[in-house]
Amino acid sequence: MLEEARFYLKKYYGYSTFRPGQELIIKNILEKRDLLAIMPTGSGKSICYQIPALLFPGLSIVISPLISLMKDQVDILEEKGLPATYLNSSLKASETKRRIEKVRRGDYKLLYIAPERLKIPGFIDLLNKLELSMVCVDEAHCISQWGHDFRPAYLYIGDLVQQLKKRPVLAAFTATATPEVREDIIKGLKLRNPRLYLGGFDRENLTFIVKRGVNKDRFILDYLKKNTGSAGIIYTATRRKTDRLYQLLSARGYAVGRYHAGLSTRERYDTQQAFLDNRIKIVVATNAFGMGIDKADVRYVLHYNMPGSIEAYYQEAGRAGRDGKEAECILLYSPEDKRIQEFLIEESCEERERIQQRKKELQAIINYCFTSRCLRAFILAYFGEKSNKLNCINCSNCLPSYDIGDLLGSFRLLFSSLNRIGKKS
Repeated sequence: MLEEARFYLKKYYGYSTFRPGQELIIKNILEKRDLLAIMPTGSGKSICYQIPALLFPGLSIVISPLISLMKDQVDILEEKGLPATYLNSSLKASETKRRIEKVRRGDYKLLYIAPERLKIPGFIDLLNKLELSMVCVDEAHCISQWGHDFRPAYLYIGDLVQQLKKRPVLAAFTATATPEVREDIIKGLKLRNPRLYLGGFDRENLTFIVKRGVNKDRFILDYLKKNTGSAGIIYTATRRKTDRLYQLLSARGYAVGRYHAGLSTRERYDTQQAFLDNRIKIVVATNAFGMGIDKADVRYVLHYNMPGSIEAYYQEAGRAGRDGKEAECILLYSPEDKRIQEFLIEESCEERERIQQRKKELQAIINYCFTSRCLRAFILAYFGEKSNKLNCINCSNCLPSYDIGDLLGSFRLLFSSLNRIGKKS
């Protein structure tokens, strides 16, 4: 079947050879072995389950967390002439009914759904009447309560799959997962003797930089002036900060959009499409601008505020340089960032155990902001991977020249902290 897989790769995707890891994963799925694949952003995970779906008899289901992500994937497959569809809450009842009827008739090879769909009365009964070969779980880290994108509906997937008369092969994919999260995925989905594929977390084309004690507005304005014409994302911690920075950049004449959960669905959609179509070059956003943003030529991701965990940071930073070309990931740290994240944790109304875990995650990214070791090695170690280099020569701690401005900023930050401690004692 691997020969057929290579044939489909050329026919529908235009590639003569698989990327590293893809053929091994496809072979594993075709042998009907459960799988957990940790694949870095831009490594082509979609091909790893789409090609087996074409080769398997009957239907394969892809469980995806976002409506926009489902639609984008199905649009791409339809352009290739492949039989795929999705079911979600954006469809009218009549359209949902029409698509379900086509699913019954066997008109599709791939069906994209949200995890909540599995709990709708009658849906499991529908699947039991079909030849279901595979269930693929995308963004599988959402199942873990220790992950940064925990989604309770993911917890039901493993149990609901057990209700099927004939168990399909289960394949789970994610780009970021610590060893603890990987264990949660395997247990939560009830994977049977799964093959674990670790594609590596290192993105060698990304330069990682931490700036401490700088004037953030001034830094961003100077940076954008030097990078005119390049596409980039600027993440902030709150909606208010997103709106303020958006207004600042708009007033300076930049083609910029904003994105956060407080905006209308229409404005969010328009911003996303304008960014993908290159009508705007910059998006200022909260973490709501997340999964499913598939733009290859993002040259920089700036974090105006430190996020709450290394998982969140690495996933957001990983939206840069998906085309394999050089890109920069810059985190601007100030003491206010720590206070914001502590406030968000305390106001989350989560269970005590989860709050303690989030505090540990917060401390880890604070350590990242202040470490003197290689930033790349720090991130890789966090995800349980060793760095092969003592010096990556591609982060702010390993670059051969010192940034005097950053050094002075660090001294100012240290002096300010010591001054506060002196006043308290």
